Amino acid sequence: MDIILLIKSGIVLTIILLVLIYFFLFKPSKKKPIKKKTVKPKKRVPTDLDYFRSIVKNRDTDTKTLKETLELILKYHGDIPNKIGTNNHPNFVLYEDIIFTICRHPNTKSTLVSEFTSKLEKRNPSYRSQINDALTRGLNSRMG
Repeated sequence: MDIILLIKSGIVLTIILLVLIYFFLFKPSKKKPIKKKTVKPKKRVPTDLDYFRSIVKNRDTDTKTLKETLELILKYHGDIPNKIGTNNHPNFVLYEDIIFTICRHPNTKSTLVSEFTSKLEKRNPSYRSQINDALTRGLNSRMG
């Protein structure tokens, strides 16, 4: 009788062990796992004028990117610092360079140049003649 009891106890313990192993390996969950929506942070676009100038100066920049860059220049740097007496602000040289560069850019269009310069003139009426001079020099250099 002791052997039969020992065998029955061994079988019961083995069954209990198998059930525990099953629950350990295959954890049944009543709840479905909730998928978290991961929101990727937006890429921060640099807004400094030198970065925009580097895009404009790149000869491989396509027309669409050029247009977007000029819009960003107007958005973040559209207001040229006031003149110092009758002299232009030293930073105006950067704007002249941008106008000159977009006039000579291989992927530019006349509408793109005219829109940019007219918007820049509207925002900076005191620099209207200087902007026109830069535009004229840029267009003349393209033809020559």
